[in-house]
Amino acid sequence: MNRLSFVSFALLALCTACTKRTPVVELSPTQSGIVVRDEEIRLTQNDWASWRGPNGNGVAVDQPLATSWSDSTNVRWRAKVPGRGHSSPILVGDQVVVATAIEDQEQQLLVAYDRADGSERWRTEVHKGGFPSRGEVHNKATNANSTVASDGKHFFVAMLNQSKIFVTALDFSGKQLWQREVGAFASKFGYAPSPILYKSLVIIAADNQGGGYLAALDRESGELAWRTARGNAGSYSSPTIGTLDGKDHLLITGGDRLASYDPANGKLNWETPCIAEATCGTVVVTDNRLLASGGYPDKETVCFSSSGEKLWSNNIKAYEPSLVAFGGFAFAITDDGIAYCWDIKYGKQKWRERLGGNFSSSPVVCNGNIYAANLEGKCYLFRASGDGYKEVAVNRLGSDCYASPAIGGSEIFFRIGMATDGDRREEIVCIGAPANADPKVTTNEP
Repeated sequence: MNRLSFVSFALLALCTACTKRTPVVELSPTQSGIVVRDEEIRLTQNDWASWRGPNGNGVAVDQPLATSWSDSTNVRWRAKVPGRGHSSPILVGDQVVVATAIEDQEQQLLVAYDRADGSERWRTEVHKGGFPSRGEVHNKATNANSTVASDGKHFFVAMLNQSKIFVTALDFSGKQLWQREVGAFASKFGYAPSPILYKSLVIIAADNQGGGYLAALDRESGELAWRTARGNAGSYSSPTIGTLDGKDHLLITGGDRLASYDPANGKLNWETPCIAEATCGTVVVTDNRLLASGGYPDKETVCFSSSGEKLWSNNIKAYEPSLVAFGGFAFAITDDGIAYCWDIKYGKQKWRERLGGNFSSSPVVCNGNIYAANLEGKCYLFRASGDGYKEVAVNRLGSDCYASPAIGGSEIFFRIGMATDGDRREEIVCIGAPANADPKVTTNEP
């Protein structure tokens, strides 16, 4: 080990040693007294109500949709977003909702727009003050990274504030219903995971070096139902729910493993070593198989059986963008702009294509097309096919795009950055289907 490497290692060890550890107090539903109920989630096929859409996998129901747009073509409306955030837009009923943060005022907000014309319906301050120091947030990140989740009656958001994770519930008019502290959070690069819903619960992940955990709260009361310790690894992936062999699983990567928990009580089902200490992407569930990729410092793309057996893997790394699966194939876009396609059954690489630019946004699929936006604001459209890379279009809006698009009601919603003379602002842009779009889209396979 040379002197520079030794110094770097020593500084890393010192930083790790100095991280404040807060023991996680685990809680079971028996201890909390919270009963998990089969509560209705009131959503329609026109809604995109949480991170990665209706099924948590980035795949939209087939619908007439634009494949080309510009500042003057197919743009229904544009709306200014105060502050900055990587929170992706969600679509529920007649509203479009995002989380955002105004740095100089230390405000964390939820903002709702009218889905028809983009007019602002309401904005609600969730936190004032309590931001982490600049050294505790990655220079690419924001203080509003998490995407909002909705059950059709409420909006739920998880945020880092005062070195703790808080979950807040609002009604459809933006009125705060409850706010609960879930646990301590020792920030290294900020907080990223988005909340997910399961029956009567809202579930969050909070992997951090001070003591990571998963936690579930009752959606109506905000009372903590359960909390499960996850170790001391800093990681950034959102959890997902998958039904495997008829059983519901809460799935998440990070901490050098993929783990399955019972979403009703937080108990560990199984865990399998893989990928890396830090991951960002969300597990994809398809045909009783699990797909995941990442991470840092190691890199791996993996496919598991429903029981956690590793079926195949390679050394490709999609760190920030999540994978997407369609038609028996897995698709990845790496942070440095290379698209891959693998056969899910055997893991055989079908094709590889350099798109260009760097990516943070996760791809989505509709009508057999993959929509993937890069950090220059370019959105690449290509067929979700194993038969080579087939480009449909390349469109551009704004100066950058960190958030992932939402699709519903034959419209695409992007959160983009607009930079003019060094002044950057953010917008929500609604892209509508052209008037001559085929009203009977039936493409279910590439």
